[in-house]
Amino acid sequence: MLIVFAGSIARFPIGGHAWANLHYLCGLRDLGHEVYYLEDFGEGCWFYLWDTDETSDDPERAAAYLKDCLEPFGFAARWALRAGERMLGLPLHTFEDLCSAADLLLVRAVAFREWRPEYDWPSRRAFIDVDPVFTQASLAQGDPALNATVARCERLFTVGQRIGAADCRVPLVGREWVPLLPPIWLQAWPCMEPAAAASPFTTIMQWRSYGDGHAYDGLRQGPAWCGQKDETFEAYLDLPARTAQRLCLALSGGPSERLRGHGWQVVTGWLATRTPELYRRFIQSSRAEFAPAKRAYVLSRCGWFSDRSVCYLASGRPVLVEDTGLAECLPVGEGVLTFRTPKDALAGIDAIDADYASHARAARALAETRFASGRVLPQLLDRL
Repeated sequence: MLIVFAGSIARFPIGGHAWANLHYLCGLRDLGHEVYYLEDFGEGCWFYLWDTDETSDDPERAAAYLKDCLEPFGFAARWALRAGERMLGLPLHTFEDLCSAADLLLVRAVAFREWRPEYDWPSRRAFIDVDPVFTQASLAQGDPALNATVARCERLFTVGQRIGAADCRVPLVGREWVPLLPPIWLQAWPCMEPAAAASPFTTIMQWRSYGDGHAYDGLRQGPAWCGQKDETFEAYLDLPARTAQRLCLALSGGPSERLRGHGWQVVTGWLATRTPELYRRFIQSSRAEFAPAKRAYVLSRCGWFSDRSVCYLASGRPVLVEDTGLAECLPVGEGVLTFRTPKDALAGIDAIDADYASHARAARALAETRFASGRVLPQLLDRL
């Protein structure tokens, strides 16, 4: 098929975000499809400058970052960046010809600020929700761009594996959501040698992803919430004092000095993981992942599992994550362990360290059998 894949690599320029899109692009290409990347800023471009905490409205800077991310993976002359009437990468007439011939427009977590006529030309359109609970809350609150984008798509997918279950508190907002595991392109993520005992458990995280405006009182069977990682992390603040295992965060936007005072090793998140290669290197130098989840994921029991955690698994790095209802979606206990309390978290750290080689092998096996792009993406296409 001819597929136009719409993402947001340049809008949030950091290595993990680039990889989350590359897994789809490279995976679909390896299945034999002809794939092109689209990023549409709408009327005005905004490109975040991490080193100055500012935004730039220069689409040339955004295009340069996008090019650096895509072209090493074989996508030279296969990308288009749009800002107002400007088109960088592919010429406009070439891109319009692609849309006219395309079998599928696949939209990964993008709300088009302007739905251009040519986006209706592909034979089919599908939307992938990667932030369950928050996506459905935004739809329910009437986000105009998101509602318009989702309304144009015939099929909606979500990484929330339990959305629609009787005890899952995520509102369906009148739509059908098809569960989809986050894929990984394993060719770029080899299984590494077991990590030394002195290597840290790590994760890569934003302290808060949204402002308080994302509080929502329509969560089924629950109170108002905004539910981000700053709320869940407090319970685990003293964890380093209770284990001999080193714990390290690549953190953006949080109270770094306060965390260091409680024994956490903290590195600046965007510096440590700014490019796809730096992001991969950080994960592969870890012993395992320790990751609290956004409070909304935990409260809703939505079955969320991170594309970041899948990168740890593929690298042969066990994952210890806060429970979002995963036991009904994945085999947990080897390779992937879950926790609900600090006591659970400490037990999980001890369990991984006690039989590290077995957990490392199980981690890679899960990546191969459950998350490999060659397994996940055919399921997506079949549902279309």
